[in-house]
Amino acid sequence: MASAHETMQGHSGARVWRRRGDAALRLLAALPLSYAVASVWAMALARVLPGALAEATVAATLIAFVICAVAAMYAYAARSGWRAVWVLSTAGMAAALIAWLSIAAGSRL
Repeated sequence: MASAHETMQGHSGARVWRRRGDAALRLLAALPLSYAVASVWAMALARVLPGALAEATVAATLIAFVICAVAAMYAYAARSGWRAVWVLSTAGMAAALIAWLSIAAGSRL
């Protein structure tokens, strides 16, 4: 039978691994996922924004820099690492849907 000290250490060890896993998920959401979300939004916005193609592309890229920064900040402000990954993945899928619909329409919207 485990002593009280071993049982308490087992719980604190699990808590430590849970915190490390949450930090790893937040890091995953803050670095590669925020970059991916921003790049998909840049692609979608470049196809949707009005104006000349070059101007829309530059504007979309500038907006994507802001999206990347906000997404990285949100990754650490979210209630949990899983929530950060879920929200950023959903935002990326929404942008991918917009871009796909624009491409399927055959031209810029």
